[in-house]
Amino acid sequence: MRTLFCALGLAVALFGASPAHAQFANRSLGLSFGYMDFNRTGGLEGGFFVGFDASYYIESGFDLVSLTKLSFPRDPATGKRVVGLAPSVGIRYLFLEETFRPYAGTDLSYLFVFKSGSTGQYVGLGPNLGFDYFVTDTVSLGLRGQYIFYIALNEKTQSSLTFSAGAAAYF
Repeated sequence: MRTLFCALGLAVALFGASPAHAQFANRSLGLSFGYMDFNRTGGLEGGFFVGFDASYYIESGFDLVSLTKLSFPRDPATGKRVVGLAPSVGIRYLFLEETFRPYAGTDLSYLFVFKSGSTGQYVGLGPNLGFDYFVTDTVSLGLRGQYIFYIALNEKTQSSLTFSAGAAAYF
């Protein structure tokens, strides 16, 4: 009799259980567009950029992230557009891990500016804030803001303020 009650209890538990929900994937690749205000870093004015980003979920709300920005700011000395390449790697903490994911993090950045006749190289560190919103189980849209402090030899500390909007595919 006891075996029958255990079997019935197990059957009720199995049939009465709610369906399993899919978890969000932990890797992403994305594309973002934004504005980078150089604050005269490298003698440059602000400009728009295209960003290629990736993330990898570690655990307990932490993500490893990478964002490479390709920008075309104006050089006020020549009045021409120059090319700026700014790869970065960092870590961020997700406050929520569901459909809406606000986060705070920090990035280690490198800014390489290609000017005619010269180049500029800067290393930076900066905090960022943002959020991602999942429109499907595998696609998110997000906004991000970042303030970077750049350091270069024989120059004073410079900064950059960046805002971007992007989309990412998770797999």
